Amino acid sequence: MSDAAQSEARKALNRLRRALEKAVRELGTLDGSLRHAEGDDFPAAQYDLQRSRLTGVMDFADEEAQRLQEKILHSGGLEPGRIRRSS
Repeated sequence: MSDAAQSEARKALNRLRRALEKAVRELGTLDGSLRHAEGDDFPAAQYDLQRSRLTGVMDFADEEAQRLQEKILHSGGLEPGRIRRSS
């Protein structure tokens, strides 16, 4: 994988992650507004399901970021499990 492709993939994953985080926040805002306005008629289960789906896509994006990082390290001759980050 070329450096340009790796860079573009990292950027795309970061954009996706930020968009998903925003979607979760917006869903929470919508949930709060409608739950208050609709009371017992509010479809809470549907909102929980959609929140769960968004979380699943966020998990996928995180897994792909990890996979990409391991691929980049491997292509550079490093073992992903042996790298430690300094704090």
